[in-house]
Amino acid sequence: MAHEIIALIAEYGVLLVFLNVLLTQLGAPLPAVPTMVVAGTLAAGGELAPAAAIGAAVAGAVLGDLAWFAAGRRYGAGVMRLLCRISLSPDSCVARSELQFQRWRGRVLLVAKFVPGLSTVSSSLVGAMGLRLPVFVLFDGLGSLWWASLAVGLGYLFAAQVDSLLAAIASAGTLAIELLAVLLVLYVLLRWWRRQRLLRTLRMARISVDELYRKIADGHAPVVVDVRPAQTRQLDTRVVPGALLVDDGGLEQVLRGVPLDRELVVYCNCPNEVSAARAAKLLMAQGYRRVRPLQGGLEAWDAAGYGVERLPEAAAATSPPDGARA
Repeated sequence: MAHEIIALIAEYGVLLVFLNVLLTQLGAPLPAVPTMVVAGTLAAGGELAPAAAIGAAVAGAVLGDLAWFAAGRRYGAGVMRLLCRISLSPDSCVARSELQFQRWRGRVLLVAKFVPGLSTVSSSLVGAMGLRLPVFVLFDGLGSLWWASLAVGLGYLFAAQVDSLLAAIASAGTLAIELLAVLLVLYVLLRWWRRQRLLRTLRMARISVDELYRKIADGHAPVVVDVRPAQTRQLDTRVVPGALLVDDGGLEQVLRGVPLDRELVVYCNCPNEVSAARAAKLLMAQGYRRVRPLQGGLEAWDAAGYGVERLPEAAAATSPPDGARA
């Protein structure tokens, strides 16, 4: 098997490296790093030019990332929500990526491919947030160059060890493949178990969008709080009419003066209302007795046709819509 893998890459050379990396960046469940490492091993034996292997990997990575960048530019936060829903950690995927972008902006692309989860949505994220195309190509190209050079370089420097490892896998036959498959299944199960444990800790009563709308229409509106991060509101400026916006001062600041017995509804726009449920738990710990997350979040409210307000771009990060504090 080891020699077949090497022969395949040796025969098709940089084309296989390019296609492997391109498909991986487009979302195919294909590992790209092992291919680049084997390409580095071939380069050490003079069967492949290392610069060509690195160049092919960079080209494939940038082209794949450009597709997601364009999707983010056109469709905004919806693309990231789609990507995160199919990831193994959908509840923290977007929020983690937005936090990294808020800190580093376009420079996040320099390290995105080394951070699990971040590489999934970084290209769409910077596209949705309006990063200029030349800046994207520069930072994504440099990040891809660093990533590809490291993988190919490791194969080049440790060519003998890589060849021995592949030979050992080949000698083990199907047992090695079965062991790798078992480890992969165990990894997926572990991530699933951690997610279920998180959801159990956040299990609590929700309020439906229909019930919330009826309360507002009947004149018994609860205090509605948008707990999405500021960067999310810049991407998606929709808000439930009258909602308070959590800013840098946090929940305590935005709810200052609100009686502890007042009914509160908190919402986000993330899978399983995780951010809203966390905020509700925190508020209950602070003494608020009537707090519920909005089931389905902002997306469910808008889909029900109950109407949303749009925040001005400058106000999305810090200010509530007109009348929110009345």
